Amino acid sequence: MLSGEADIRSSVNHLDFIFKNKLVTVIAVKSSPEINLVGFSLGPFEEGREYEVRLCFAQELEREGLVRIKDGGLDAAKLYKIHWTERIQSLGQLATLPEDFYPRLRRLINELKDSSKASPERMREYEYVQNLAQDIVNCRLRKIVSLASISMPEGQALKNLTFEEKSLYDSVRQIVSEWRSKII
Repeated sequence: MLSGEADIRSSVNHLDFIFKNKLVTVIAVKSSPEINLVGFSLGPFEEGREYEVRLCFAQELEREGLVRIKDGGLDAAKLYKIHWTERIQSLGQLATLPEDFYPRLRRLINELKDSSKASPERMREYEYVQNLAQDIVNCRLRKIVSLASISMPEGQALKNLTFEEKSLYDSVRQIVSEWRSKII
């Protein structure tokens, strides 16, 4: 494994960890007593009230039918708008992405993949979202590689890079720079 690849993997894993441990607002779907875990507790929850819980726990509570996550995450419609916005940008420009875009995208794809096993509608939505996501990633990847290969990209062009993309940009830029120094 190349050191750049390890840096990118480490960066993505670190950002996923931070994302999963962010506080999110949940709404209690039904009342439940306090849940004691090793070193801390959750709840008690009163039906209809809002609480702040770390995402990793909120997802488990949601699977158990105790809460509903109120985060306004990604869905197919929002992803389509992001896709459209990215496609109309010039080669040297990247559209602004929502905060935590890639972790939210992975979460959306995983949720749709899991639910698609039971529903043909969800399968179509999963495939649609998967295609949009792939196109967004490919479009941004082309732009990042292009920016990393020019000598002095405009600072403005780099401001819309996500943390994951910045890690990729830095790695590609270093490789291109080293290659140039050996060639010329």
